[in-house]
Amino acid sequence: MLRLQPSWAWTPKGVVRDPIVEINDGTIVGCLDPSCQVEGPIERLEGRLLMPGFVNAHSHAFQRAIRGRVEISQPGEGDFWGWREAMYKAANAVNPDQLEHICQLAFLEMVQAGVTHVGEFHYLHRASGGQAYAEPNELAHRVIRAARQVGLRISLLRVVYGRSDAQTALRPEQQRFKTDSPDEALRAIEALRTQAGPCVSVGLAPHSVRAVPPEWLPEFACFDGVIHAHVSEQPAENASCRAETGRSPTHVFADAGLLTHQFSAVHLTHPEAGDVDRLAAAGASVVVCPTTEMALGDGFLPEDARVRLPLAVGSDSHATIDLLAETRTLEWHGRAQSGRRHVLANRSAEAVLKALTAGGSRSLGGAPKGVTAGAPADLVALDLRKPAAVGVPELEVIAYNADNSWVDSVWVNGDRVLTGGRHPREEAIVQAARGALADLWA
Repeated sequence: MLRLQPSWAWTPKGVVRDPIVEINDGTIVGCLDPSCQVEGPIERLEGRLLMPGFVNAHSHAFQRAIRGRVEISQPGEGDFWGWREAMYKAANAVNPDQLEHICQLAFLEMVQAGVTHVGEFHYLHRASGGQAYAEPNELAHRVIRAARQVGLRISLLRVVYGRSDAQTALRPEQQRFKTDSPDEALRAIEALRTQAGPCVSVGLAPHSVRAVPPEWLPEFACFDGVIHAHVSEQPAENASCRAETGRSPTHVFADAGLLTHQFSAVHLTHPEAGDVDRLAAAGASVVVCPTTEMALGDGFLPEDARVRLPLAVGSDSHATIDLLAETRTLEWHGRAQSGRRHVLANRSAEAVLKALTAGGSRSLGGAPKGVTAGAPADLVALDLRKPAAVGVPELEVIAYNADNSWVDSVWVNGDRVLTGGRHPREEAIVQAARGALADLWA
């Protein structure tokens, strides 16, 4: 039995002082009043606030390799599509060993940023020429192993990528992403599920209406897990979809039977009329990735979507990995767009922080219970002994002032994977990734 006693804990009843949080077999079994008499040792977390672990609901871990290498472009390349060409070069150069080490580095950064659960939108399936590996899920296994070696809980979102665009076959640089049929994707997911160990789940990710033929989508309506897809990230995506189908991307997903409470639309920076209504009626989530959306010039999630839809956040391309910044920017974007304050927060920091915790858990099919009996022991302790925290309410200072340096300790499934901001395998992970990145860019 592990017993933690932080100075504060954010529970479903609000922030409570000095609770005793009992953990057994990966689950919180009690959140007790400090006056309760308990037997056994208690670890005191003085000056720390304990809260549910952060959920990074949208990640392309291999893209950590291109950080800082796509900021200078040739004339005509300074947009999303130019960035995509640079990303393709890295995607086609990385080998399985390099991929595993680079993913470990990205996942290490996530743990150090307070993340306990990552949704990995995985679309590297084949060798760079498009040939299948002897083990068809080789690269998926590498990514899963990287997450577990770091200690993260992972939802591997297996991507379906069948074409380049409407009526356009995959380009040579996209062959590594290739899925030949809906059945191939479903069989791959079933195999991954069969082999999944603790803290691993597998979902489905039709990449986008751009990359998946519309006649394939109804084949996925029977899928019994979470479904994520890039949706209306760029105006050109909407225009191509309308030219092919006469409908918006969300309309196409809805007509295929995919819009349910288990569906998450990633980005949604350019929804069309009726899209927010459609998603709201289905109970679908939106995963917003503000730092990537700013870095790529994608745009901003419109205010009505922020207010009406369940929200989660992700670090996507990993231009930076700071989930507190993602969440804070989500609120501040809304203020800048609307010209008023408290767009999400409604005068409370809880709504902002829920996108980081319960919203992400919901998006990945988890139980967003928080720090309470029966919840998974995926927890983060933040250090409120900082000068910046003096005199500021606990949740407000986390939502609007904290950064990665405030992350003190992290537990995943009850196992401590970060102590005092340090990971026990940090040096080895960094050294291996440094070598992999040097070889990749050589």
